[in-house]
Amino acid sequence: MTRWPRPLAPGDTIAVTAPSSGVAAELRPRLDFAVGWLRERGYDVVVGDCLSGDHVRSASRDERAAELTAYLTDPAVAAVLPPWGGELAIDLVDVLDWDRLAAAEPTWLVGWSDISTLLVPLTTRLGWASLHGVNLMDTPYTPPAGLAHWLDLATAATGTRIDQTSPGRTRDGFDRWQDQPAITTMTLDRPASAAVLGGGDAEVSGTLIGGCVEVLSPLAGSPYADVPGYAADHPDGLLVYLEVAETDAYDACRKLHGLRLSGWFEHATGVLVGRTSAPDSPDLTQAEAVTDALGSLDVPVLTGLDIGHTQPYLPLVNGARATARVVDGVATVEQTLG
Repeated sequence: MTRWPRPLAPGDTIAVTAPSSGVAAELRPRLDFAVGWLRERGYDVVVGDCLSGDHVRSASRDERAAELTAYLTDPAVAAVLPPWGGELAIDLVDVLDWDRLAAAEPTWLVGWSDISTLLVPLTTRLGWASLHGVNLMDTPYTPPAGLAHWLDLATAATGTRIDQTSPGRTRDGFDRWQDQPAITTMTLDRPASAAVLGGGDAEVSGTLIGGCVEVLSPLAGSPYADVPGYAADHPDGLLVYLEVAETDAYDACRKLHGLRLSGWFEHATGVLVGRTSAPDSPDLTQAEAVTDALGSLDVPVLTGLDIGHTQPYLPLVNGARATARVVDGVATVEQTLG
């Protein structure tokens, strides 16, 4: 049974902390703009101490764990929003105060990339709904027609159904926030389409769980990403979603096989794979890596969805019931919240 945070509303407090990497000085104007963007929409934004961009981590392990736990268990905080991901959030999973978190009412944790390291344990261990959406630095972007903003999901009333359809457009690379700290428009200048392994169309339904392959594969088989155990509470099956951020096709293939061998897909009704700009290997493409690792699964595998490290971004809620379709290369996702 999924435990749902209360819907976010203007006047609520959103806390900003970096459980992984902080923000370098040249990018602080973007952080300030994003905080102001939220405040203009009526939210009370508090900025924590763990934000330093001087090293790979924003602060010491204990400091980051304490600040994140404090915000997630503070009844006055309705959502926690990291500035972005990073590299080493994995060092927090075994020092968070899980007993204290379990005793608290659920709070929205919103993020993606390395923040998947924390979203998945909150859902699989505690049953909390967690929001795989953009981080603070991406929050000011206006979603293209067809896609929702993470705020649309976090503010939705219990029982709301959120429907999203891919705009069929993407881009190469990212904006330079050093030069344009106040940018809010995505430049989607390339066509994009979804597909089903083996061809044709497909529709799959289940409870969503997933995130970034690079940071979740090391957790597979640990108490912090026990997806097979989580499936026991969801007899209708899991809709597992995954995206490769930057690793080459060889490593992506190994990591996907590792998830398969750890039982991540044993109770899956389908798998959703995000579009990636990660490099191919000399004789293996990213698409071939997915086919090699997941092609033998006896469930549909939908590829090229807007859940990767490329614009635009389709927010998903771990713990939500969802239906995903690919029809004539167009992907749609319906989620029921609460």
